[in-house]
Amino acid sequence: MSTSHFSSEAGGTPTAAGRFVDVSAIEPVEFVPGLEFRPVLGEKTMTNFVRFAPHTEAPLHVHEEEQIVIVLEGEFEFELDGEVRTMRAGDVAVAPPWVPHGARTTDSGCYEVDVFNPPRRTLLEHAAAQVTGRAAPSSGGDDPENSPV
Repeated sequence: MSTSHFSSEAGGTPTAAGRFVDVSAIEPVEFVPGLEFRPVLGEKTMTNFVRFAPHTEAPLHVHEEEQIVIVLEGEFEFELDGEVRTMRAGDVAVAPPWVPHGARTTDSGCYEVDVFNPPRRTLLEHAAAQVTGRAAPSSGGDDPENSPV
């Protein structure tokens, strides 16, 4: 079983070179005060490293991309399809396309990772700039329904 999972036989041709990413060196995008996004773009998937300051809200919203939320540090209240839970380090939530979701911190902050497939459209230009080395665009106020969380 493990030999099939960790096979070293190439069944195709690489589509890009592998690369290492220093997330702390990515210029954050801030759509609302206290909410920083640092997106990392792969070939077909995006990870977004998100830091919530205390008392910060990502408004309830929907989007076409599937999103998996993984809490690394701290905690926040996460609303998913009408249900609210306090999520802490190690907790995971899955938001399929078009399912309403949002988050808010109280007295503590939260550091979490969002995985998007396909890549989150509202973060795509900023994330692509990290790959190509172009200057990242400035952040701006987005409509909460199109929030990148």
